[in-house]
Amino acid sequence: MTIKLLGIAGSMRSNSYSFKALDLALKTSKNNYHAEINLFDLRKNKLPIYEPNLDLDKIPLSEKESLEMANKLVRWADAIILTSPDYHGSMSGVLKNFLDFFWKEFSGKTFGYICASHEKGLTVMEQMRTAVRQCYGWSMPYGISTSSDDFDSEGNITNKKTILRIEMLSRDIVFYGKAIRDQFLSDTSNKVKESYSFLTLAKE
Repeated sequence: MTIKLLGIAGSMRSNSYSFKALDLALKTSKNNYHAEINLFDLRKNKLPIYEPNLDLDKIPLSEKESLEMANKLVRWADAIILTSPDYHGSMSGVLKNFLDFFWKEFSGKTFGYICASHEKGLTVMEQMRTAVRQCYGWSMPYGISTSSDDFDSEGNITNKKTILRIEMLSRDIVFYGKAIRDQFLSDTSNKVKESYSFLTLAKE
């Protein structure tokens, strides 16, 4: 099975640094490690504000279509890379809103993290990890922090250390993400399905 890797771009800024880093990570995963890739850009695909009893008939058609696309892609993915700028030590509002729509869909999937920050973005990535952990997702033990200092005037990543870390994340999420996903799918097959009843009971 070729791993299916989804990138979630969580910045509302055009040509954001986190988006550029994500773009490189996805392309490296595809070109070097044969991953199938997809991108969901929250700037271009506006989601409705999460409500537990959301009435799809009362939201704009564009938001409904974006939500349907997000649902399709999250279910398609075996592993996911989340990206966000650092806003006051926290993730962007659009990324948090995206995460609010899912929980069971994250089970057994590995997540990588990229943050645009001048202060390493540690609290931002830790909050993303917390949300994923609550949904029984797995997390890479490290994240990628980037900032304007890593780019030239044309928007190209020039910091070799940042490039190497992005390449490391691309490789690791493909190999470890595939191993975890394969094991999860095996564990949740009909043979041992009852052992994983917590996936339906945990949120009740």
